[in-house]
Amino acid sequence: MNKMKLPGKMKVKKTILLVLVIVAILVLIYEGVKNNKEKINLNKETQDQETQFKEESKEIDINLKNNEDLLKKEEQEKILYNESYTLFFSNEYEKAISKANELIEVFPSNAKGYNIRGIAKSYNGDFEEGMKDIDKALELDPQYGYAMFNKALTYELYGKLDDALVWYNKNLEVEKYVWTYYGIASIYGRRGDIQNTVTYLKKAIDIDESVKKEARDEADFNPVRDYEEFQKLIM
Repeated sequence: MNKMKLPGKMKVKKTILLVLVIVAILVLIYEGVKNNKEKINLNKETQDQETQFKEESKEIDINLKNNEDLLKKEEQEKILYNESYTLFFSNEYEKAISKANELIEVFPSNAKGYNIRGIAKSYNGDFEEGMKDIDKALELDPQYGYAMFNKALTYELYGKLDDALVWYNKNLEVEKYVWTYYGIASIYGRRGDIQNTVTYLKKAIDIDESVKKEARDEADFNPVRDYEEFQKLIM
């Protein structure tokens, strides 16, 4: 009986073995396909990362170049302004105007350029054009204290003292500038107003002691020079 059932058992075993082999092959195929997909996804992800890195690197390079260009422009702007400023304070008004022209030509929205050109024109005898440039500076930067000061100074230079006081006081609203206080004091000095002269001159001296020396030689203070309050202040 046992010998007759043996071939049937062998057949079952072979069938099971074949099924197992087929399953194993299918598993291997599945794993292979899965691994291949993972490799493809990994490669794609790597490529995407490389592309993103290249784009970010390119953007960084562009930003660096833009920053370098900006720094060069800012340096050029600063150099031209400083040259014009130095020429103005050396009383070389024509040269200061010429250098400011260069600055404005390259940087047409530069408030400092218009301001320094304006005050140079004013000192060079051109009130109208000087004031026009200073007003342009204030149009570009309404809170530009130095332009406010120069507008007041131009008015004072041409004897428009009430207008000068208005703009000196506007300047004080944005900055407590020593020479603004001094300018107001000098106007009151010309008018013989000892009380206001001393009040504003003292404020200037409190900021900078060297103002005393300027005041000793300032002709604007001649009308009040003999007052005791003035003498004590500049000693």
